[in-house]
Amino acid sequence: METLRLLQTLSDAFGVTGFEDEARETLRTLVQPYADEIRTDVLGNLLVTRRGGSGFTVMLDAHLDEIGLIVNYVDERGFLHFATLGGWDTRILPAQAVMVRTRDGRKVRGVIGSQPPHILKSEERDKPIPLESLFIDVGASSADQAAGLGIRVGDPVVLGHSFEVVREGWVLGKAFDDRAGCAVLVKVLEELAGTTPEATLVMNFAVSEETGLRGARTAAFQIDPQVALAVEATVAADVPGVAPPRQPAGVGKGAAITLADQSSIVSQRMVRALEALAQRHEIRYQLKLPLFGGTDAGAIQTSRAGVLAGVVSIPVRYIHSPVSLMWLDDFEQVVRLVTAFAREAKTLFGQ
Repeated sequence: METLRLLQTLSDAFGVTGFEDEARETLRTLVQPYADEIRTDVLGNLLVTRRGGSGFTVMLDAHLDEIGLIVNYVDERGFLHFATLGGWDTRILPAQAVMVRTRDGRKVRGVIGSQPPHILKSEERDKPIPLESLFIDVGASSADQAAGLGIRVGDPVVLGHSFEVVREGWVLGKAFDDRAGCAVLVKVLEELAGTTPEATLVMNFAVSEETGLRGARTAAFQIDPQVALAVEATVAADVPGVAPPRQPAGVGKGAAITLADQSSIVSQRMVRALEALAQRHEIRYQLKLPLFGGTDAGAIQTSRAGVLAGVVSIPVRYIHSPVSLMWLDDFEQVVRLVTAFAREAKTLFGQ
């Protein structure tokens, strides 16, 4: 599939952490032509297998879920109160457009409301609005009217901007963390179509990364790989006001290879192998500065007796917000590096 259409399809899919059904079924359709086996496990991970020419197993992981909200109370006037799912900066929530997905699959548009600034005291206007003071307004005038729209406590809510091309080479959209990583794995499958890889490849499109790496943890136990690679979208903080030592990665510098983050310290053997691959194939790459963030590799690394696990990421600006910005050439560099890894992992790490 053409890259822009693939990214739009995945970015626009609904998949709040713990409620990834729509995103998972979208991916199932995309990978079906290239897979030898597809299954969904108990937690909801989508596991896609390409059988190789040996018993050596490589796990490639990208998470399906996106950060979102969950309705936790509907008041008598029809306003929805909510809790956050995943790591939000709550300062950016007021006045954001949202979509509530009901139990029967309806999608109800609304907006995150708060007290108008015109009626606040001057000292209140200078402070971030507490999360408990925010609410979602769907235009309902009572709890019964909200119920008539299908809305119940426990319904997931997504914030986000529809996918669009800003200008040539630059795209905006929601959930690039980590639908861009999912798109990388789809492109890898396309690249390997019609070939028999050296190793058996099991791609895990993981649930619940944003709420504790839960999907990857159970998937790694099932797959029992010799080697694994988490494919992520990471913080590109190359923006005004951020000093270089606090910029984990930057746009335009290519694939970001993790050395260490808050979930894992990557084996030097893995880091050296990824750097050598990039250099041999003339793939632009950068080293992500420690110790920012965390990924599914942290859970995979400690599965069973331990897994040699690495992380390669696309640098993306403004992740964990309703809209992110990505340069497509960085995406393509990651596709090239992960494809090379999939093809050569047995040679690099096999006994």
